[in-house]
Amino acid sequence: MEQLTLNITEESDVKIIASSAFNFRIELVLQIGHNDLDDVFEISKDLADTFNNNFLLDENNIHKYFNNKTLPFFARYKGRVIGYIIGVPIENFKSESWARYDTNLGKDNTLYTCAYIMKKKYRGVGGYSKTLKKIYINWAKKQNYKFISGHVKQGLSKQFKKSEIIKIFNNWYKSNSPFEYYRRTL
Repeated sequence: MEQLTLNITEESDVKIIASSAFNFRIELVLQIGHNDLDDVFEISKDLADTFNNNFLLDENNIHKYFNNKTLPFFARYKGRVIGYIIGVPIENFKSESWARYDTNLGKDNTLYTCAYIMKKKYRGVGGYSKTLKKIYINWAKKQNYKFISGHVKQGLSKQFKKSEIIKIFNNWYKSNSPFEYYRRTL
């Protein structure tokens, strides 16, 4: 039987969006490489804890999140991926039932955040998570997006500036927790 090739290069092809003198940078991922897969798979385990393995990334689904229709960003510290955020134009979800609640569907002005995770060790220290999110938001503004949307655990979106709840889903992807679909004005 012929082995499946994933068409993944050895090293990720990235565009550096921001960097610091302390060996920390934010990168737009143009093509994920083998060198970063282990870090991404390990970090995704934290998402899997919340979503019962629905967001566990592996060789079988990595291209669902890292492809030419998604806008993934890495937070990289000392050469290692420590977190990522993945945006996708909302129009790519037009066949999803939840997307019909978004009045901006079809207007090409909304970036949906389908994943945002930081390695546990780096949460709440050094400002890594906040920096990743801030750079992502500023990049989206520069690309003429007017809104960012996403699903978060109920109550979290009230922490976001200029945000509104579009719909509450009582059991988002079998998480057994209510999630809010929010929209944030940029």
